[in-house]
Amino acid sequence: MAEVSKNSVTHQLITENEHGQRLDNLLLKQCKGVPKSHLYSIVRSGQVRVNGRRAEVSYRLQNGDVLRIPPLRVASVEQDVVAGAELKVHLPVVYEDEGLLVVDKPAGIAVHGGSGESFGVIEALRRQRPQARFLELAHRLDRETSGILLLGKKRSALLALHEMFREGAAGGGRRGVDKRYLVLVSGRWMDPLRHVRLPLLKYLQPSGERRVRVAEEGKAAHTIFRLLARWERFSLLEAELRTGRTHQIRVHLAHLGYPIAGDEKYGDFMLNKALAREGLKRMFLHASRMRLAHPLDGSELVVEAALPVALNGFVQGISAKERQEYGEKV
Repeated sequence: MAEVSKNSVTHQLITENEHGQRLDNLLLKQCKGVPKSHLYSIVRSGQVRVNGRRAEVSYRLQNGDVLRIPPLRVASVEQDVVAGAELKVHLPVVYEDEGLLVVDKPAGIAVHGGSGESFGVIEALRRQRPQARFLELAHRLDRETSGILLLGKKRSALLALHEMFREGAAGGGRRGVDKRYLVLVSGRWMDPLRHVRLPLLKYLQPSGERRVRVAEEGKAAHTIFRLLARWERFSLLEAELRTGRTHQIRVHLAHLGYPIAGDEKYGDFMLNKALAREGLKRMFLHASRMRLAHPLDGSELVVEAALPVALNGFVQGISAKERQEYGEKV
C-alpha cells in the first residue's frame, strides 16, 4: 500500500488486495485525517485519476489500475508512546499461511482503535508487521474477551471469511464457521445440553452506551450451551454460536439468570467485586476453538487457543475450595 505524500503526487499500482474496492473506500482508508468531503472533492475535480482518467467515487478498482493521488496532508502517525505500546502487545500466532492469520487475542485490548481506544489488535499487528501488504480483521471479539481472532492477509481470503461468518455456524450453512467459547457463570447450571433461542435487540442508554437486551422485536439469536463442570457456586460451560449477534453469549446468559463471572456490563456487580478480590480481574469468556473451511482452498481448518493462565488458575482455585458436582475433575 503506497504512502500518501504531502509534497508530491503519489502513484499506486492496484494489486489483488485492492481489487474490487470502491475508490472512495480506498482513499478513506489510506488518507487518514483528511475530511471525507475533501476526498470526494478532489475525485470530482479530477485531481484523483485512475489510469490517467477521471473516475467516479463509486468506481471499483481493478487489478493493474494505476491510481494517482495529489499531495495531501494526512494525519500524523500515532504518538511515540502509543506506537511503543503497539509494538509491545503480545499477540501469539495460532496459525498462519499466505492468506490467513489467526492470533490468540488477550483480554483488555480492543480489536481496533476508536471509541476511546488509542489502538487495537489490528493497529498493533500492522505496526509489528510493516512488510504486510494487506491485513484486515475477518470478525470481532469484545474487548474483554480473549481467544481466537481471524485476520485476512489477502482480499480474496477476507471476502471468503466474511461470507462464511454471514452464513452462520456449521449447522446453518454449508460453508459456515463453528465457533466455541469457554465461559464461567454464577450459579448451578443443570442442563447437560441446552439450546437457547432468544431474539436480541441493540439499544442506546441515555449516556450513549451501546447495550443489547432480549426483545421479541430483536434479531434471531441461537446459542447452544454444554455443561462441562459444576461446583456449588459456579458452572463452566461451552458456548456454541449458531448466530453472531453483538454480546450474544453475555446477554443470553444474563437473561437466564446465569451472569458471566467478571462481566462488568451485564453481570452481577457485587459478585464481580468479590471475585476481583479472589483473583478474577476480567470477564471469564474465552474463544477457545474454531472450525471452518480454509478461505482459499476449502480444506478443513481447526484452530484452538488454550484457556489463559489466569482463568485456568481461577478454575483450579474453585476446585480447591468447592466440591465439583458434574463433569471430569478440573
